[in-house]
Amino acid sequence: MHIQTTFKPAWWLNNRHLQTIYPALFRKTINLTDSWRERLTTPDNDFIDLDWCGKGDQPLVILLHGLTGSSESGYINGLQHTLLKQGFRSVVLNFRGCSGQSNNLARCYHSGDTEDIDFLYQTLRLREPNTPMACIGFSLGGNVLLKWLGEQGNNLSLFAAIAVSVPLVLSACATKLDAGFSKFYRGNLIRELKDYMQFKVDHLHNIGQVQEAEKINRLGDLSGIQSFWQYDDQVVAKLHGFDGAEDYYQKSSSRYYLNTIATPTLLIQSKDDPFMTEHVIPELKELSGNVSLEITQGGGHVGFITGKSPLKPSYWLDQRIPEFLQQHMLELKKSNSSSS
Repeated sequence: MHIQTTFKPAWWLNNRHLQTIYPALFRKTINLTDSWRERLTTPDNDFIDLDWCGKGDQPLVILLHGLTGSSESGYINGLQHTLLKQGFRSVVLNFRGCSGQSNNLARCYHSGDTEDIDFLYQTLRLREPNTPMACIGFSLGGNVLLKWLGEQGNNLSLFAAIAVSVPLVLSACATKLDAGFSKFYRGNLIRELKDYMQFKVDHLHNIGQVQEAEKINRLGDLSGIQSFWQYDDQVVAKLHGFDGAEDYYQKSSSRYYLNTIATPTLLIQSKDDPFMTEHVIPELKELSGNVSLEITQGGGHVGFITGKSPLKPSYWLDQRIPEFLQQHMLELKKSNSSSS
């Protein structure tokens, strides 16, 4: 289903790059109340760090950040604050090595890795079998979310899911980031990924995980890598068992999983996203009947800033996301009352 959008870009942020860069530079981090960190040991004897916000028995929202992001990313931090005010608890899954400390294996995280979100979901469901739960993912986290929803189909008990600025076709997005001003984003992300790998090697040596450190050393010199095609071919594919970047992109792109999603899901994509082209946006016939597609003309990549004054930016996602959640909470309550 296609949804008519309410988003209108701020007149003072009227192009894709301003919408994308402004929040990264200027969005202030909010000091969250009722927040704490929890560490879970994973089935492969590694760990993931969770950042919680809110206590009690309110509905719970799982949040997934983007590439090189974390719970400290402005869009995550701001949304946790908003959800708390709207009566939702939230928990951020910091992907492996993204919580401020490197994880304890050579293994990283990637766009198609749905093991950790599934492990987290199963863990939370064991603790809280009857709590209404939803899941929201941004960019890479959105791709992971949609792929997981498609893989699991009817096996999940979620009242809603929302994915924002998703690189639905990874090969096309990797190529787009090789052109024009988009190379600016690519350069920053590749540099952060190289740092991530170097921190990981140092950490593995420090904790005596020499064999794990060797797995990374065997990838070779990463200093010459300049594109995602190179990085994903040399690092992601080799570390995670893919037959090169093309195989990784083909198996991990969430566009191919949209028709088996059983959870009520909202997909928000901007036509001017500098991380991709319009061609990655799926046709309605590719969507299951549970997926709603909201396409905006502007908004950049995880930007979506509106507001009349540069002194008072308004982050539209912080309004739109709770609106969708509240709508489906209402439907859940109606469904529960009619069946009881």
